[in-house]
Amino acid sequence: MLQPQGTSKRAPDPGPAVPGRAWLMLTLATVGFAVNFWAWALLSPLAPRLQDSLGLSSFQQSLLVAVPVIVGSLGRIPVGALTDRFGGRTMFPLVSVATVVPVLYLGLAGHSSFPALLAGGFFLGIGGTAFAIGVPYVSAWFPPERRGMAIGVFGAGMGGTAISALTTVKLVDAGGTAAPFLITAAVLAVYAVVSALVLRDAPGRTMPTEPLARRLGATFRLGVTWQASALYAVAFGGYVAFSVYLPTYLKTGYGLTQADAANRMAGFVLLAVAMRPVGGWLSDRVGPVRVLAGSLALVVAGALAQSFSPPLAPVGTIAFLVMAAALGAGSGAVFALVALLAPANKVGSVTGVVGAAGGLGGFLPPLVMGALYGAYGSYALGLVLLALVAGAALAYTLTGVRRGVERRVPATARAR
Repeated sequence: MLQPQGTSKRAPDPGPAVPGRAWLMLTLATVGFAVNFWAWALLSPLAPRLQDSLGLSSFQQSLLVAVPVIVGSLGRIPVGALTDRFGGRTMFPLVSVATVVPVLYLGLAGHSSFPALLAGGFFLGIGGTAFAIGVPYVSAWFPPERRGMAIGVFGAGMGGTAISALTTVKLVDAGGTAAPFLITAAVLAVYAVVSALVLRDAPGRTMPTEPLARRLGATFRLGVTWQASALYAVAFGGYVAFSVYLPTYLKTGYGLTQADAANRMAGFVLLAVAMRPVGGWLSDRVGPVRVLAGSLALVVAGALAQSFSPPLAPVGTIAFLVMAAALGAGSGAVFALVALLAPANKVGSVTGVVGAAGGLGGFLPPLVMGALYGAYGSYALGLVLLALVAGAALAYTLTGVRRGVERRVPATARAR
């Protein structure tokens, strides 16, 4: 179509340029997140083998993989607040070094009994707190128009769980139980040194001066804290639950071998990881509310389809892949919402609380699934419960969350 004379078609404003150092810091933060999540997820692929060797019940097996999740989740609250105060340059090396200790313990001495595994798994949860460091760190380096994408890219570091799924069992078979733990500990140590030397906090980073307790109290009074927490408990909680329990589900429900189940879980994780930056990128363009609504609707559909225990090929596989893509995109959209609504000097504190909610959302489903399977010999009821929870989150997104965004964000910004 011809343009009227005297007018020209304007290209969309790309927003302010992002300095090259910001991309380097994003890359290092993402690697740190992935390495710590690799350590955080070391017990999950070994859970079926540990169940057989130690004679664990279904509930004990579920508890074993859930303990690092809950510790890593609750630990994000103080770690997020500490990141607001001390910055990611300090916190990334610190958390990485602290995670080395339980990894070495589990590999060398802590895998011989259930109590020892629980103790090691408790401190292994430290690795899961790295998420609360990266979100405020990355947000400070990128302008608002790019934060959804940047945080989504950082969130792809949750693919560390896929590294664990793909390598842990193979390394145990090749080199013994200690092998994956020793390798992970070495990688963590190298990252801690590199991050201490290379990472820098963003210029002009605002540092809160209030005491930790007062800052956390102010964080809990923010509406975005509770909105994002509820949504992340479903989106990321669903991802965590499947990433730690899917090998057991596939082995028990479909009779797959441990290696086959771990490989399929890795495929689920990789798709969710790939979709997380997509969810953040889409949120920058069409808004996080729309992305969240679409993602949650797909989770409802996938969970309901899988609740009928269809054949794994092709219906079951399609259902799980749809849920993986939706949970990944939804997780990215939640933190685009946080970047949009949270005050700049409280992003870390809000991230810590929201991240804790996501981890807690991943703590309960494995326990529920294990208990329901033990009682009824079927996972159907657990999947129906997932569909109901996702449906409630969808309704909340389209009502309360949408109203909150419209109230807090000017119409011009929403249009952009």
